[in-house]
Amino acid sequence: MLVITRREGEEIVIGDPRNPIGVVRIASIKGERVRVAFDFPRDVEIHRREIADQIVEETPNVVGSIKPSPAGAL
Repeated sequence: MLVITRREGEEIVIGDPRNPIGVVRIASIKGERVRVAFDFPRDVEIHRREIADQIVEETPNVVGSIKPSPAGAL
């Protein structure tokens, strides 16, 4: 895990700086609350940890699929 210290208004660039995947900005800090802004393409999913855990729990693990046997097999 990488831990970076940033002040309000400062940013972190994710990916190649010439063509970043996205940017994370510290929007505001009020007491112990930090607001974080994410600027990523819409196709990149971003979830809070508790929501991500719910998605994982609700999504069935599919190991494989059942394919019908070819005609005449048996």
